[in-house]
Amino acid sequence: MPAARPDALLRRVLLLDAVSCVGMGAALVAAPALLETWLGLSPVLTRGAGLALFPFAALLVWTARRPTVPRGVAWGLVAGNVLWAVDSFALPATPWLAGATALGVAFVVAQGAVVAAFAALEAVGLRRAAA
Repeated sequence: MPAARPDALLRRVLLLDAVSCVGMGAALVAAPALLETWLGLSPVLTRGAGLALFPFAALLVWTARRPTVPRGVAWGLVAGNVLWAVDSFALPATPWLAGATALGVAFVVAQGAVVAAFAALEAVGLRRAAA
């Protein structure tokens, strides 16, 4: 049985992150009025966040598909995920979520937690690949 690539975990997590970005981005862009009704989230916020996810997903796929994963780019993606997670945890204290329902706040915080988990897994994958 051939040995696993040292960067296999990193590549898998990057691709899974990309899939989640496309799925979430599509939901945020396609249904801002519905999300406003259920979650009390501004359509400007949800649409903008959704649109931002598509180029990020493309960069995740590009990075995962390189013959050698560019470490600087991968660490940049980890930093982007950390920033998104921190913003998601801070957002409930801002006027952007003034009209949010309790479910809306929970939604924002929960997706921030998922993004933080991706950042952590990507960091672990980067460290394993370097070892």
